[in-house]
Amino acid sequence: MPVFFSGFALSFTLIMAIGAQNAFVLRQGIRREHVLLCVLVCAISDAVLITLGVTGFGALNEKMPWLGPIMSYGGALFLLAYGAMAIRSALTSTEALNVEGRARSDWRKVVATLLALTWLNPHVYLDTVILLGSIAAQYGEDSAVFGAGAVTASFVFFLLLGFGARLLAPLFARPKAWRILDALVGLTMWSIALSLIIAG
Repeated sequence: MPVFFSGFALSFTLIMAIGAQNAFVLRQGIRREHVLLCVLVCAISDAVLITLGVTGFGALNEKMPWLGPIMSYGGALFLLAYGAMAIRSALTSTEALNVEGRARSDWRKVVATLLALTWLNPHVYLDTVILLGSIAAQYGEDSAVFGAGAVTASFVFFLLLGFGARLLAPLFARPKAWRILDALVGLTMWSIALSLIIAG
């Protein structure tokens, strides 16, 4: 159990940092749109990446050093574009939360956006595959237990984020709150993109 909770605590801490993926899930949770689907896409993606890291896939980064820059610049480009859309929405949107009177967004677009935010973000690989994978290796035969704790943390976090976001619904009944959220999302994505470009 100590090994399990070590994996749980480290994974939960890494995922908790606000990023493009978390901001998108938060937005969907506030809108109450496809929340369970968002949770499952994020948590299952994390589970796959963590499993790859725990089973030794992190060594790929050492064998293919050219992979890092490609991931960094590709992810930065995507985040810059998505951030620009969020900033434009912050400047022009008059949206307010109206769950009953608004058409739901297409679930396929939601899944596609989440998959891109997850799998095109190099930080995800650094946190899950490389960092968690290398730490899990230190536990030897118990590395799978460590990985199970990390995967569990991902499911718990995204369930809390997605379904807990609806508590903020009264606040987002005002258009100004949406504009502020969109601005924060856009600036967050741009800052991550900038850090990727500088690091690359």
